[in-house]
Amino acid sequence: MITLRPARLDDLVAIEALIARSARELSAGYYTPSQVAGLLRYVFGADTQLMRDGTYFLCETDGVGAVAAGGWSRRATLFGADRLKSGDDPLLDPRTEPARLRAFFVDPAWARRGLGRRLYDECVTAAHEAGFRRLTLVATLPGEPLYRALGFTADERFALRLPDGTDAPMVRMSRSIEA
Repeated sequence: MITLRPARLDDLVAIEALIARSARELSAGYYTPSQVAGLLRYVFGADTQLMRDGTYFLCETDGVGAVAAGGWSRRATLFGADRLKSGDDPLLDPRTEPARLRAFFVDPAWARRGLGRRLYDECVTAAHEAGFRRLTLVATLPGEPLYRALGFTADERFALRLPDGTDAPMVRMSRSIEA
């Protein structure tokens, strides 16, 4: 049985381990090992502001623990862990700006079992209730098929230049939230 609940700051170690497992295994064939290493070092990881806001969720199961995590945000940051941020992370205006879908990661042993869709459903409901009418995100290449299946369209493809000089292809995507 899988439960979904808001993530807490005391889940941070489990979430970081989940992110590393997910990135290393599910990125194979999409990114090189050096791209994955750079993304893990500089970009991927928890954004604790989402946990404090109550907008980051954890799927867990007895005996295994954290098997998926993901969230949404009413703040300006579009992607990245705490270590990528600097300065304030202001609130968005739901009347004019899209909510952000953030940091979806699934344990490779639990991939393709509907956990990403379950997290998405939780996020889109909460974002809609907060007054947002659109969602935006930055997808990794392995995440792009999930988001396309959820109705997102690609707005921009770009290479994210990491501090070590590595480029990692990404896709900015968006969709409307239907009532």
